[in-house]
Amino acid sequence: MTEPARSRTPPPPDAALRRAAPAVPVYTAGTLASPGIAAYRAAIAAAKPAEAVAVPPREARALRVPAGQGFRITCIEGPQVGDLNLFSTDWSEQFWSGKTRALHGTHLSTGDRLWSSLPTLRPMATIVEDSLDWYGFDEDGCSVHDVIGTRCDPYTANLLSGGQYHHCCHSNLTRAIMAEGFHRDMAEGLVHDVLNVFMATGFDAEGRYVMKASPVRPGDHIAFLAEIDLVAVLSTCPGGDCGQGHSSDAAACHPLLLERLKGAAPAGWAPPPRNGYDRSHGQMTS
Repeated sequence: MTEPARSRTPPPPDAALRRAAPAVPVYTAGTLASPGIAAYRAAIAAAKPAEAVAVPPREARALRVPAGQGFRITCIEGPQVGDLNLFSTDWSEQFWSGKTRALHGTHLSTGDRLWSSLPTLRPMATIVEDSLDWYGFDEDGCSVHDVIGTRCDPYTANLLSGGQYHHCCHSNLTRAIMAEGFHRDMAEGLVHDVLNVFMATGFDAEGRYVMKASPVRPGDHIAFLAEIDLVAVLSTCPGGDCGQGHSSDAAACHPLLLERLKGAAPAGWAPPPRNGYDRSHGQMTS
C-alpha cells in the first residue's frame, strides 16, 4: 500500500496488521422501519400536480408540502443541479445531511429517507421515485444525489478567490427564506447542509471531494413523500451541471421545476413520531 503523500512519520512494524482490521458499518440501518415503498409509489403515481414553482437560474424558491403529500423536482430545460433544504413548517426541524449520510450512505435514491436534526431525529421525507437510479457508481467512484457536500457559499468563494459573489446556493437559499418572513441574519442561520439533487460527485484517490457533469436531462426527476408538514427550499446551483465549476456566472444554468403533488396518503401511512430518547442525558434534573 502506498504511504500517504503527507506522511512524515515512518510506518510502524505492524502497520499492515493495523490496516487489516475489518471495516464494519457505523450504523445498522437495516433495523430502521421500512417506508413501505410500494404503497408510497402507488400514492405518488396517483397524485396530481397542485402547485408548481419554476426556480430561476441562480435563485431559490420555497414550497410548502403537507404531511402525506408528495413533491417533485424536475429538470425541464437543460442539465442543472439543485440544492435542497427542508424544514418543518414551524422551522424548528431541519434536514440533517450528516446523519442521513451515516444512515443511508453518501448518495441517496429510492427508499432512502431525509432525517431531521436533533432532538426530533425522524424522517422528514422519503425518496419515492428517482429517474437517475440507473446511474449507480461510475468508474470515477461518482454517483448522484449526494449528501457529502455542504452547498456552494460566498464565504468559501471569497476565501479561495476573493470577490463578492451573491448567487451561491447559500445566498440563494438565504434570500428564499427571507421571503418567508425572516430577517436576513436569521434566515442565513437557518440555511443548512443540503441534498445535492442531480449532482454527480464522489472522492478521488486522494480523498478529495470531486464533481463531474450531471447526467440529468430534461424530463428526469426525483419525487418525495413528505413525512411531516414541510417547507422545501430549492436553489438552482450557479454551477449549472457542475461539470466545470461553480460560484460564478460562467456556467450555463437552467431552471428547475418544483411541484407539490396532491392525492391520498399511502395506504397505512402515519406521520412519524418525534425521537423517543428522553433527553435526560443521564441527569435526573435539568
